[in-house]
Amino acid sequence: MQKQRAYIILILALVAAAIAILTTIPPQLGLDLRGGAQLTIQVNPTQEQPDVKPTIEDVEAVQRVLENRINEFGVSETTVQTIGEDKILIQLPGESQPEEAERRLKGTAKLEFKQQKQGTEGEFRAESQVRQQRELELAILNQGELKSENQAKIAAAQASLQQSIQAIANLFESAGLTGTNLTDARPQPDATGNRWEVAINFDDAGGKRFAELTKNLAGTGRSIGIFLDDELISSPVVGPEFAGTGITGGRAVITGNFDLEGANDLAIQIKGGSLPFPVAVVENRTVGATLGQDSIRRSIIAGSVGLVLVLIFMVLYYRLPGVIADVALVVYGLLTMACYALVGVTLTLPGIAGFILSIGMAVDANVLIFERTREELRAGKTLYRSVESGFFRAFSSILDSNVTTAIACLALLWLGSGLVKGFAITLLIGVGVSMFTAITCSRTLMLLVVLSNPKVRQKPELFCPNLNIQ
Repeated sequence: MQKQRAYIILILALVAAAIAILTTIPPQLGLDLRGGAQLTIQVNPTQEQPDVKPTIEDVEAVQRVLENRINEFGVSETTVQTIGEDKILIQLPGESQPEEAERRLKGTAKLEFKQQKQGTEGEFRAESQVRQQRELELAILNQGELKSENQAKIAAAQASLQQSIQAIANLFESAGLTGTNLTDARPQPDATGNRWEVAINFDDAGGKRFAELTKNLAGTGRSIGIFLDDELISSPVVGPEFAGTGITGGRAVITGNFDLEGANDLAIQIKGGSLPFPVAVVENRTVGATLGQDSIRRSIIAGSVGLVLVLIFMVLYYRLPGVIADVALVVYGLLTMACYALVGVTLTLPGIAGFILSIGMAVDANVLIFERTREELRAGKTLYRSVESGFFRAFSSILDSNVTTAIACLALLWLGSGLVKGFAITLLIGVGVSMFTAITCSRTLMLLVVLSNPKVRQKPELFCPNLNIQ
């Protein structure tokens, strides 16, 4: 009896902890439930070798770069998986700006540090003013009420802006320092606290090249040109105090009058790396939150109806053990959902299907136990011995069925991807928790009822209707 009471205390503690977890950690919803953006990306051959089709390894390299960029988005529960031989599917739950996500993912982010040519100081100032004017004109023309009426002017302004950008690029020359020498990039507030900048770290080779570059330009009035995709984004001037050694230490800051969004955007592209192959977005689809809410509602209704029918069946067919099984099933549901929250499982429609399926498996374990108990009662054993033997004899069958299911789940986790993995994870967690509740919770409650209530021991028909003991 003391052992059963200890188990009851443990079960109550776990239930209380599960309720606390579920009230503090919100569930993570996938794209099909939460809504968001879904992009299908095609990996294309390079311009240098247009006839060479990217291999599986090449597509995986592109996938890794895209994953690095997505990890910096701040979007949770993302999915990146290959489709066929040369396509990648990306799901961004909760992403409300799919066009912005597409721009970030496609950008090659070729970063290069260049030095300004001698004798170009005046020309650089003039071209910079022209560029600012073109950007201001383009911003005015792109205003909502004027954009549809000024398409021709917008095209002309864009062409003029590109000419100015190219003219500025011609004023700089390579210094042999590129984004491949970077090890980190992150946004941070500047010294004033009003604007943002991007702090970058170089590897050893990059640190040496940067020190040499800053040494050559220190005190000359010429600037370091920081180019992203051949477009100047910042042009800091190195002070004369660095003329002796340059800026050493392998650390620097990119300034460009950034706000937080601009600095974060630049850091994402730089840190994400360059795409080894050109890509094209062949599909950019938005999944509305309304569809997700409807799916959640239908799933809850389906799961609730199925659960209620199972609970009723267990009580009607198995009598008192059915009531105990229902209590264990409720405990199972609380513990399973708490495990989902702790592990960080992303709930999708297949994931919910896995959870509902695991409920049926949890009931199967109780059915095996109760049928074994009835067999022992019909054989003439006492109620206590029948309950003990029922659990003991059913254990091997329960273990075998759950192990085979767990093996199938592990195979899906290993070979599957995306929504298939979500189904496998939820089902695998359900299998483990169902073993605990069936063997521990149901067994403890059954023995506690039998041992603590003499009237129950005198009525074995509560466990096996129409029992005729010879």
